[in-house]
Amino acid sequence: MSFRLAAYAVCVEDGRVLLVRHVSPEGVSTWSLPGGGVEHGEDPFDAVIREVAEETGCTAVVERLLGVDSRLIPADIARAGVLHQNVGVFYRVRVTGGPLRPEPGDDVTESVWTPIPDLTGLRRSSLVDNGLALARTLPPTGHITPTPVGGLLQH
Repeated sequence: MSFRLAAYAVCVEDGRVLLVRHVSPEGVSTWSLPGGGVEHGEDPFDAVIREVAEETGCTAVVERLLGVDSRLIPADIARAGVLHQNVGVFYRVRVTGGPLRPEPGDDVTESVWTPIPDLTGLRRSSLVDNGLALARTLPPTGHITPTPVGGLLQH
């Protein structure tokens, strides 16, 4: 089994959420929240700020911890072909500056502010729905029921 600890930014402003478009080596495009893997020895709090800067070009500040999502991705749909556990730490983040841009030399090809009602038609990671649910409900435990995937929702 593989394992990944990641930190994700939920940036909501004026009814819009900040998203990044990932394009796989096979050319599959999926929208997600800014964020990614926490490096060895790195605090997830610092990782989310680094990831926002890397993926969008924006500077940001963390406003609060929203919660944690832990999920198992079956081997038949996981990237590496083995059972994978992803633990995502979600933060509400406020963008404080910088023009949006894609991540240079990586798989993020675009970063955009997207009206929340427009999400329903986008092929997106379930991380988007989970992050918005955490931001909307602010559960005291920091835990929500994972969003079912399939159709436009991907792992």
